[in-house]
Amino acid sequence: MKLSIIIPVYNEEQTIGELVERVRAVDIGDIEKEIIIANDGSSDRTKHVIEASAWATDPRITIHDNPVNFGKGAAVRVGLKLSTGDIVLIQDADLELDPSQYMQLLRPILDGATDIVYGSRFLVGAPHVPWRTRVANRALTGITNLLYGSRLTDMETAYKVFRRHVLDGIRLRSVGFDFEPELTAKLLVAGRRIIEVPISYHPRRVDEGKKIRWTDGFDAVYVLVKCRLRPRL
Repeated sequence: MKLSIIIPVYNEEQTIGELVERVRAVDIGDIEKEIIIANDGSSDRTKHVIEASAWATDPRITIHDNPVNFGKGAAVRVGLKLSTGDIVLIQDADLELDPSQYMQLLRPILDGATDIVYGSRFLVGAPHVPWRTRVANRALTGITNLLYGSRLTDMETAYKVFRRHVLDGIRLRSVGFDFEPELTAKLLVAGRRIIEVPISYHPRRVDEGKKIRWTDGFDAVYVLVKCRLRPRL
């Protein structure tokens, strides 16, 4: 069995090196590991840091550079095209989420309980999450549950893990942060069961490189409603 770890990257020169080292080091037993780094047109030194890293020649690592910045969704979709694993895991490059949690994310899939796992920041409390993030996530997750009859606690989580085959017949179109609601909505429309497991979360501030903005919430609502009304688009 192989795990494809997709790392979308945009202007993460301070964290990409350490993040990849953590991903390389994490123990996932006998599961083969491939790492796909999708550098989404970074304008800082991210590309240089990647190319200069000792792990750049690791045969388990595939590096793709988009010529311009398209958005997180576009970077993940590139990673999906390049991935060859049985299971796919999406890993942000900002160190807010810890790769040491991979096995707890993989366990429900490996045990046959589900084909999709989300890492929830809110299942066991999240004392470090800013109140604005809590409010926004609660609203978007609530809309998701209302529209799709789900019982999620963290639709916007960056930790999404799934068997590759669950995307068969699903067409993803989003290029930005609206990728998160689009993927969730289309999986739920397809009748897929999503299990959540608790994860730790270490949020960073805007001045530290946080990229998502409050306006992205409006895009998320639009995508959720569109996928409910016109699920085949």
